[in-house]
Amino acid sequence: MYSSRISIIAALAAMSLCRETAGQSALLQSSDLFRLRSVVETAFSPDGKRIAYGVQNNGRSGRPYTQIWIVDVAPGQTTRLTDEKATSGSPRWSPDGQWIAYWGGTLSDEPAPAHEPVVEHELASNRESNLMIARADGSGQTLLVTATGTNHDLPRGDKDGFSWSPDSKQIAFLSATPGPETSEASGDPRVITRYQYKPTAGEGRTRFTDNRRLHISIVDVETQRVRQLTDGIYHEHSIDWSPNGEEIAFVSNREPDPDRFLNNDLFTVRVADGSIRRVLATESVEYMPRWSPDGKTIAYQGTKRGLASSESFMEDTHTWVIDAEGTEARELGASIDNRQGPPVWEPDGSAIYATVQERGNVRLYRFPISGSQPQAVVNDRGQVGSFSLATGGEFAYSFHSPTDTPQLYSKIGGAAAKRLTDLNSGVLGDKQIAEIEAMTFLSHDHQEVEAFLTHPLRRTADSRHPLIAVIKGGPHGQQGPVYDHRAQVYAARGWATLMVNYRGSTGYGQKYSDAIFGVLGSNCGEPKDVLFGVGAALRRNPYLDPDRLGIEGGSCGGQIAGWLITQTSSFKAAIPYFGIYNQLAFNYMSYYHDYMAVEHGAFPHQDNMMDLMWEWSALKHAAKVKTPTMLVHGENDNDVPIAESEMFYTALKDVGVETILVRYPREGHGIREPKHVVDLIDRSIAWYEKHFPEKRPATTPTPTAGAK
Repeated sequence: MYSSRISIIAALAAMSLCRETAGQSALLQSSDLFRLRSVVETAFSPDGKRIAYGVQNNGRSGRPYTQIWIVDVAPGQTTRLTDEKATSGSPRWSPDGQWIAYWGGTLSDEPAPAHEPVVEHELASNRESNLMIARADGSGQTLLVTATGTNHDLPRGDKDGFSWSPDSKQIAFLSATPGPETSEASGDPRVITRYQYKPTAGEGRTRFTDNRRLHISIVDVETQRVRQLTDGIYHEHSIDWSPNGEEIAFVSNREPDPDRFLNNDLFTVRVADGSIRRVLATESVEYMPRWSPDGKTIAYQGTKRGLASSESFMEDTHTWVIDAEGTEARELGASIDNRQGPPVWEPDGSAIYATVQERGNVRLYRFPISGSQPQAVVNDRGQVGSFSLATGGEFAYSFHSPTDTPQLYSKIGGAAAKRLTDLNSGVLGDKQIAEIEAMTFLSHDHQEVEAFLTHPLRRTADSRHPLIAVIKGGPHGQQGPVYDHRAQVYAARGWATLMVNYRGSTGYGQKYSDAIFGVLGSNCGEPKDVLFGVGAALRRNPYLDPDRLGIEGGSCGGQIAGWLITQTSSFKAAIPYFGIYNQLAFNYMSYYHDYMAVEHGAFPHQDNMMDLMWEWSALKHAAKVKTPTMLVHGENDNDVPIAESEMFYTALKDVGVETILVRYPREGHGIREPKHVVDLIDRSIAWYEKHFPEKRPATTPTPTAGAK
């Protein structure tokens, strides 16, 4: 009886594996990326009958671009706001529901400048963006004003935002004007005086910050007349118009030298005369102020301690409220020990909604103003992105699931969510999507760490499969159980991928995020977590082949990959992209010079930090590398300058390691152009295939690293 049951189970398993193998004609290809679309923005109309949402498209040339669509919720009918040759994004309904304001542009077949982000309408250096309005059916399209952006970094600053006046007659928006350094810094020769003199990414001819400052202006919808409301040497951003129409809330860093010290505070400016009022003064940071419906309270994201850098945020932001006059600040999100996103008020003012990062997922929570316990309203496996609230308890949101890119959903109270878009049915409808398994393990010091293993397709009863460790950047932030195109293409080839949320990651509490303080990049920190995660995955999954291990990762992930190949020869091929291989050089060449000081607790010139940072740099240990390495970098990267990869490339060549350096034109920190993304996936596959040994039949693997 027992043996018969085992035979039946084995037969069923074999049938399942055969079905999986037989479906190889429906496996993902890297080029499928060109047809994938995602929902990136949501905005409920004031009457709750329609939702405006932005759809990100991947063209074969240029950067991804967005277009606004409108869905009529009751019948489910959708229409595009503009024609197919126009870009549009950041939809904002007028309070009377008659208009949608948005940033608009025109599609181009030419590659986008490297500094442009995924959402093309965001204001950027030396680039003008059109603030438009249109009716929900696309009629009445009108250009209100053309705004100028800046390439200067604003940490978590909503620099592309704008806000309607409560009477729907005016719009407050941001536009940049030259600062006092502009003339000398743009001359011949260039005279640099600012501490932060590089932008987040260069455009080839724009390798330095443009020194512009973002200020608040107001445009009249009927007359299109513009009035600048603020000026000076500081940026104003993240704006929100008060319900009574008298003030506009904003965020500004008004330290004596804001390039050196990040200390965002909350302010308001009077619409009538431009006078500025400070609402909050702390040594910590605040973001994204939002007025309550009655105008008596302002919600915002905030931290508690004066420890933040212009690039990486060790302390989680939580949800706060403060009396509009600047008294009685209260932390609504104190009971949730995880990072919380920008606040959105419930229409009746009784609660605030915000996203929360939790163990690779992003949930949507409701925070009652009364101070009672917050409750998760979207608790599904995956990640909530943009969301918007309507009267009557309904809300719309984009959701990134394990099997698809972000799509549009709506929900009322505790009812089941309703999916409103299926943008990728023509691409993913007949494709096999690999399973993503969450696994926890103990690292070298018994710290529990979580990772996500994407199982390979094409498995049979005796097959062996490569494992690729794909390491996230950060070091803060998280990976999670969501559709990842690279991982799914690897899975279609029969390769597993492992994504480790090493110590320092968010979503696991503040203590875990702080665990890399003073040991970033060392063998006491995150690299060991990755190595132990690989060992745990090998032991628990006998189908994984320890002789065919690969490693890759970007930014901090590239740093970890570069470090690990100096410590072990277990990996047969490595692909670090835009990584840090010389911590000292990086500190002084990057556009943000305070990052290492915040993560290590001292500037490099203090104590013995220079010695430690050099000791923890892969470049110092290049002679130990045996792993064939393909280095990847964007040529206009100012976050991690391409000199990092150039140094490591030359060092590995000197050592005699098989090494190539792939340089992507126009790219900043990260590979954004879809044709470059596809090219990198294809090159990565070829690199691994070249250096992996022949397949072997399944046996019990011998682990190379890890713990129970």
